[in-house]
Amino acid sequence: MSDSSIQPLYTILGAGGIIANELAAELVKNQKRVRLVSRSPKSIAGITDLVPADITDSAQTKKAVRGSSVVFLTAGLKYDIKVWADAWPKIMTNVIGACKEAGAKLIFFDNVYSYGLVNGPMKEDTPYHPASKKGAIRAAIATQLLNETKAGNLTATIARAADFYGPGADKTGFLNLLIIDKFKKNSSAMWLGKDDQTHSYTFTPDAAKGLYLLSQDDTSWNQVWHLPTTNPAPDGKGYIQLIAAQMNAKPKYMKLGSFMLTLSGLFDTTIREMKEMLYQNNHPYIFDSSKFERHFNVKPTSYEEGIRLTLAHSK
Repeated sequence: MSDSSIQPLYTILGAGGIIANELAAELVKNQKRVRLVSRSPKSIAGITDLVPADITDSAQTKKAVRGSSVVFLTAGLKYDIKVWADAWPKIMTNVIGACKEAGAKLIFFDNVYSYGLVNGPMKEDTPYHPASKKGAIRAAIATQLLNETKAGNLTATIARAADFYGPGADKTGFLNLLIIDKFKKNSSAMWLGKDDQTHSYTFTPDAAKGLYLLSQDDTSWNQVWHLPTTNPAPDGKGYIQLIAAQMNAKPKYMKLGSFMLTLSGLFDTTIREMKEMLYQNNHPYIFDSSKFERHFNVKPTSYEEGIRLTLAHSK
């Protein structure tokens, strides 16, 4: 029997996104056997086990998960409420069913939309009070997964991150898109909502390392975890100044409020969809990962260092 046939298989559903790519590299670095699953998966970090699948289809999902020991659900969907409402319930149901059939453990990479507007730090036991349609969908699928673990049907973990930034997050990270890219083009940066509210951001390599650590710790299962994220976080003005200083740029920026988003949304559906999430930027957004930091004895990357590494990658 070859080593590969007995080595546990780690499967990433939703391969190709920034978190999935960072996670794939982290798993390979730790000499794990990895399978990448997406509609059209591409090799990264030398991984050759590539399975094309549409995970909104039950049979394709079961086939993609077969033989896995641990499954990471890191899928990102088009930022469109109609797509989310249709696809997310199917995906969660299919992935739960596939993991049960394969006897695989599941780690769901989630965001904080289910919490809604929180007065104070967001913690793992913060109740779900979604303040948006997208948040209601995330709360429903997270609850579905947790109910399966409580019933003893599945071993699974929900790992949450704040909004994120980092090397390669050029298409999804607000700090990358609205500040770094703008300063690169000698344009004014943009900030969503109020610029005097603290806002946590998770560094993408920290999120990937966190997902890997959770997969290796038998005591971490059947819980919610917040992935390592530095506190306290700057406010909008602080991020602009921090990034401008490292890029030798003038800290010029404009604020995108509700009116501007409505106007811009006439021409761009993604911007239109962002409007219901503006509450996250108009109030303090404090993501507490102290449970993870204590349990794993890790320190998140500072914002200064994270921005330095992000800029070094994007040169």
